[in-house]
Amino acid sequence: MIKKLLRILGIIVLILVIAFGVLYAIYNEPLPEGRSGPEADALAQKMLTSLNYEQYQNTRFIEWSFRNGSHLYKWDRQLRKAEVQWDAYRVELDLINTDSSIGYRNGNRLNANENGEVVEEAIALFNNDSFWLVAPYKIFDAGTQREIVTLEDGSDGLLVTFGRGGTTPGDSYLWVLQPSGFPKSFKMWVKIIPIGGVEATWDEWLVTESGAFLPKSHEMGPLELSMGDVRGYNR
Repeated sequence: MIKKLLRILGIIVLILVIAFGVLYAIYNEPLPEGRSGPEADALAQKMLTSLNYEQYQNTRFIEWSFRNGSHLYKWDRQLRKAEVQWDAYRVELDLINTDSSIGYRNGNRLNANENGEVVEEAIALFNNDSFWLVAPYKIFDAGTQREIVTLEDGSDGLLVTFGRGGTTPGDSYLWVLQPSGFPKSFKMWVKIIPIGGVEATWDEWLVTESGAFLPKSHEMGPLELSMGDVRGYNR
């Protein structure tokens, strides 16, 4: 009986491996080569201008959620602090001096041993979930490289590679832009997705109280990533 189960399990694993190989061969795209320099930086600046970058820079508070509301955030951009909530945890996250961050479980402050681990998880959640909200505004972050890539339709795309910072440095994103420079989508070459060139939309935006553009949701194949009740304000 055990041998039969192992044989069935082996067949299932083999089918999955073959299926992944087929999907990889069909959908995987190599990371494109682009042209860096002033032209790429000018396209990046055009993208920021289309998004009301100055209003974003002047936005102090940003609130949103992720994973169907299971991750909740309130970010004070001026003080560089964020409140992060998920499951039974809440973390008062200091984005400058993370060691001073304070974690709670069911309203009770964690001891020193538990606090470090929970704070690390809060940082990882914040890095990932905030990227889906403000990625366009990070294209000039320290360590980024910008390149122009000619797309299939002949238009220019903006390839941004994050050399450092965040949770997974080295990831690359190819922005597909409207003629005005406004983002429509990006393609990803990231460590957590084994297939290169997976595309996610950036085409459902709102203008926040502070005047900044922020996305309400994204579509990635059959998946919809909701950003919840997005707010950006200064009071």
